[in-house]
Amino acid sequence: MAARLGHTIKAALLQVHSIAGLVLALLLALIALTGAIMSFEDEIVAHLNAGIMHVVPRETPALMPDELVARLKARQDFGQISGQVSGQVSAVMLSSDPTAAARVRFARDEQGARPNSLYVDPYDARVLGVPRGEAFFATVRKLHRWLLIPGDAKGWGRQITGVVALGLIVMLVSGLVLRWPRRVRSVKMWLKPNVGLSGRGLHRSLHAVIGTWVLPVYLVMTLTGLWYSFDWYKDGVVWLLARPEISAAKMQPKMSAKAPRAAARAEPAQPIGFDQAWTTFRREEGDRFARALLTLPPGPGTVIRIRSWGRDRALDTSRDEFRIDAVNGQLVSAERYSDKTFGEKIIANVLDIHRGAVLGWPGKLVFMIAAALMPLFSVTGILLYLSRRKLRRPAQAPLGRLVPGE
Repeated sequence: MAARLGHTIKAALLQVHSIAGLVLALLLALIALTGAIMSFEDEIVAHLNAGIMHVVPRETPALMPDELVARLKARQDFGQISGQVSGQVSAVMLSSDPTAAARVRFARDEQGARPNSLYVDPYDARVLGVPRGEAFFATVRKLHRWLLIPGDAKGWGRQITGVVALGLIVMLVSGLVLRWPRRVRSVKMWLKPNVGLSGRGLHRSLHAVIGTWVLPVYLVMTLTGLWYSFDWYKDGVVWLLARPEISAAKMQPKMSAKAPRAAARAEPAQPIGFDQAWTTFRREEGDRFARALLTLPPGPGTVIRIRSWGRDRALDTSRDEFRIDAVNGQLVSAERYSDKTFGEKIIANVLDIHRGAVLGWPGKLVFMIAAALMPLFSVTGILLYLSRRKLRRPAQAPLGRLVPGE
């Protein structure tokens, strides 16, 4: 009786596993391959732009950010090099390294597209160049996150990729149950593919064994990827891992999100600069930071967000965040990475966990290879499904010779 029940459950799981795989195969392969392409984006972009990311240090102090932006806008060809007529600067990346170039980012245009950023000499605002590879990786990122569906994070692409991630979790769990060997403690049964087979046997061995290798990686990818797809999932993770006051603070902006947009329509945004916030930040941090990203508020507010990375921070997500009033220079809030609890550090590093960067370049390499293997499971899964259909098809009885009257 127990054996029959187990067989029924496995048959049902096989159906679920097969149907989910057939429906999601193409999207899973697409999302995984684009993720693999972005695995070493930082290193590739840094290599491509090594000639414009650094300058010769000088004895004169670097320009203040407002002066830097003003000189940049004063160029006659500014509209051409910025890729937009208005030339509205949205953010400036500055560094404590005297040999590092400043990076200027621009606001989105009316169609929602973001122009290319610029590397600028921090001493005289001379344009060094447009970063190569930026547009390519921006397109790959949109394809990975939103499938290039209009609306980006506000469109349907975000929810579709979330559903695909949930489907992959179902496939991982059902696949693990389906291949559970009789000799559970046998490492050979779990991890060694039988390459001596051919046809259906080889497809099944590759699908099952290599799937076991990458299962932990795929599970991490999906559980962290859901963070970017569903607000209810993000809220649940924050509630579970963060302190109550931090959780409440992160929920607050979403509750009042409609109010700033209404205010923005009612009155024009007050023009503000970076200098007051930058002066306050430098007074607070001194030279302890390696680089800092100053971002203007998207609406009519006057509070500038400054994200800073310390000299000893290896991860891009291990950053401090300050909010400073651009008018009077008052420090509104300071969220330091070192003050976070273990759970809050996990939340802060979701992206680097998602791509394996928390384990250094070896982790990124492992995650990239695992992502690049996704088409293998799509192809072998479809072949296994077709071979099962062929085996289940009843063989047609051979026709004998007909005799008169039959």
